[in-house]
Amino acid sequence: MRKWTLILLGAAAALLVPWMAVLALTLPGSTRVHHWSLAWIGLDVLLAAGCAATAFWGLRGDPRSRLTASATASVAVLDAWFDITTAHPGTALLQALACAVAEGTVAGVCVALALSKGRWSVESREPGPRRAVARPPLSPAHQPR
Repeated sequence: MRKWTLILLGAAAALLVPWMAVLALTLPGSTRVHHWSLAWIGLDVLLAAGCAATAFWGLRGDPRSRLTASATASVAVLDAWFDITTAHPGTALLQALACAVAEGTVAGVCVALALSKGRWSVESREPGPRRAVARPPLSPAHQPR
């Protein structure tokens, strides 16, 4: 990764601090939301698609499973955050907390997969030699230097 990219990410993090202060001071405590159910269903669709893609690539021993696992962990954490922070006190909050435990578990498993560097390989249960998995060649931009 180029140094300037990391510097820009650091600058973005620093610039977000005053923006968060502005939001904290100006956003209303509540609001009416259009397409509420679509937003929640969409988040769960993303989570399911991420789990499915991670399983698909992971079962094939493809390193892309680490990328989908990373993205899926992020979606699971976001889902848990919004479940908890938008829940009404009482039963709804307890349900949100229970869901957050499940989503936190998914996120934890996905982070472990993303950081595994291929240590979680799926071994064939069929007798005989394992066949090699064809990998597409790296583009010239992604060749080792």
